[in-house]
Amino acid sequence: MAISKERKQEIIREYADWLKQSKAVILTEYKGLPMSELDTLRRKMREMGGEFHIIKNTLGKLAFKEVGLSLPEKFFEDSTAISFAFDDPPAVAKMMTEYSKGSDFFKIKGGYLGNQVMNASQVKALADLPPLPIIRAQLLGVLMAPASRLARTLAEPARQIASVLKAHSEQAAATGAS
Repeated sequence: MAISKERKQEIIREYADWLKQSKAVILTEYKGLPMSELDTLRRKMREMGGEFHIIKNTLGKLAFKEVGLSLPEKFFEDSTAISFAFDDPPAVAKMMTEYSKGSDFFKIKGGYLGNQVMNASQVKALADLPPLPIIRAQLLGVLMAPASRLARTLAEPARQIASVLKAHSEQAAATGAS
């Protein structure tokens, strides 16, 4: 059944909106993948705060063009599905990469991270990054380390004086008891 021109424009606008909101976009080939597995991917993607859709290549090209992004022509060959990562690009890339490892029918073509085009190997490298909460914790640790070292350095002279006073008082108590 053919899609009306109005519906096509609606789909292009929806994809363009998602492209604007996404921190990363990953394009995949899904040829031969059963619908049940595609539905599982969609559900997992929504749980991660993203979207996973099968797209018509011509509508996908038009949506990318509408937002001012250009992708290599090979990304829109054969069957194409697109993942929109709204919150955590490394987690989405990891899910797509792990799924492609276990399937002969599912292959990563490439995508975008921000405004930067990524090929399939760069998507896999993005998947190797730790999830966003871990990155934030590591960054916080790096930022907090100098402050805690400074606090320890400033407290050290007072600790040393307290140790000397304690040692003198213990020595005085020991000589007074004898």
